[in-house]
Amino acid sequence: MNDVTRNPAYVPGHGLLKGRSVLITAAAGAGIGFAAATKSMEEGCRGIVISDVHEGRLAASVDRLKEQSGSDQVWGKLCDVTDETEVQALVDFAEEKLGGVDILINNAGLGTTKALLDMEDSEWNKVIDVTLNGTMRMTRYMMRKMKERGNGGAIVNNASVLGWRAQKEQSHYAAAKAGVMALTRCSALEAAEFGVRINAVSPSLAVHAMLRKSAPVELLQELEGREAYGRGAEVWEVANVMMFLASDYSSYMTGEVLSVSSQQA
Repeated sequence: MNDVTRNPAYVPGHGLLKGRSVLITAAAGAGIGFAAATKSMEEGCRGIVISDVHEGRLAASVDRLKEQSGSDQVWGKLCDVTDETEVQALVDFAEEKLGGVDILINNAGLGTTKALLDMEDSEWNKVIDVTLNGTMRMTRYMMRKMKERGNGGAIVNNASVLGWRAQKEQSHYAAAKAGVMALTRCSALEAAEFGVRINAVSPSLAVHAMLRKSAPVELLQELEGREAYGRGAEVWEVANVMMFLASDYSSYMTGEVLSVSSQQA
C-alpha cells in the first residue's frame, strides 16, 4: 500500500459551514466528536456548543477549540443523553448561546464487548439507551426547535457498519446502530415537511488514542486487516463526511446513511 492511502493528507476547510451554528454531543476527547467540532470550526461555523459527560475533558476540549480556531464562540455543557431533562437543557443552552442551532451532530454512543449468552439486561439496556434512545431524544427536541424557528436545518447521526454487518459479541451495539439508521430514515420524512434534513454516517473503524488504549492490540489488527487500505479511518476522515452532510452540498439528501468504510467484506 502506498503512502497516499496509508498516510492521507489532512484536508483543510473549504467554508462549507460558513455562518452556520453547530451543536455536537459526545465531542470531548480524541474521537469522532471532537474531530467534527474541529472541522466545523475549520469549515467556518459562526459558533459551536459541544457536550459530553466528562467535565474535565469537556473543559479541556473547549479550551483547545478556542485556541485552535482563535474564536471565543465556543461553549461546552455537560449532558447525559439518557436523561431527557439534560437533553432539553443542552438544546436550550445551545439555542440561547448560538441564537438558534442550524446543525446538530449526534455523536453520543456507547459500546461494550460481550457475548449475548453472557449479557445482562442492564448492559444491553445501557448501550441501547445511550446509543439509540439518546440519539432519538436529541433529534426529537431539536426537531421541535427547528420546526418552531422555520429556517430549516440539518441533523447528522453517527451510525456504524455494524448496523448492516455481523460481528460476534456486538449484538447490543449492532442493534442500537441499526436502530439509529432506521430512526434516521423515518424521522427524515417527518422533518422534510419543515425543511430539516436528517442523514447519518456509518463508519467501519475509526482509530484514535482512546480506542488504542481500550481495545486489545490483536483485535485492532484484525479489524484493520479487513479494510482495503489496511488501516482504520482517521477520525477527521469520518468528520469530513459529516461536514458534507451538514452542508448545502447535500441539499437533496435526507434519510440517507453513508458508509464511511473501506471494508472488503
